[in-house]
Order: sequence, then C-alpha cells, then structure tokens
Amino acid sequence: NKVVSKPINLDDIQSLSEAKNLQEITPEVLRQNGLASKNDVIKVLGRGEIKSSLTISAHKFSKSAQEAIEKAGGSITVAE
Repeated sequence: NKVVSKPINLDDIQSLSEAKNLQEITPEVLRQNGLASKNDVIKVLGRGEIKSSLTISAHKFSKSAQEAIEKAGGSITVAE
C-alpha cells in the first residue's frame, strides 16, 4: 500500500498565506482550506515564490522548496 504524496507548491502556500494573513502553514491549515485531504502526506514543492517569512510544517519538502522558504527568512518543520 504505497503512500502517495500530495504536492503543494510554494505559490499555493504564498497565495493562502496572503489571503488568510497567515504566518504559519500546517497540514491542518492546508486541510481546512481545501488544499489537502485528511490522510494526505503533504510534500511541499518549489514551484512559485515565497515572499514572506513563513513557518511551514509538512511531511516532506523538496530541496528547492526548503531553500526558497529559508531564503525568504522562513523555517520548515517536518510533520509526523
């Protein structure tokens, strides 16, 4: 039973953070806003741009996404 990652791009996270005025993005926030389902393994991918320092929690991060988040002054947390 292979676990499939749910890809979420930086541009989606940036749009969500701007629309909702959020500094912290978690799997719960993504679920509440329809970007992920309850059992999704969320992987943040590097498409798009992060313009503000966000704290982002997800199950996986691509290398480019991690670098972009940290370059913008944000941080990542690997969720359980």
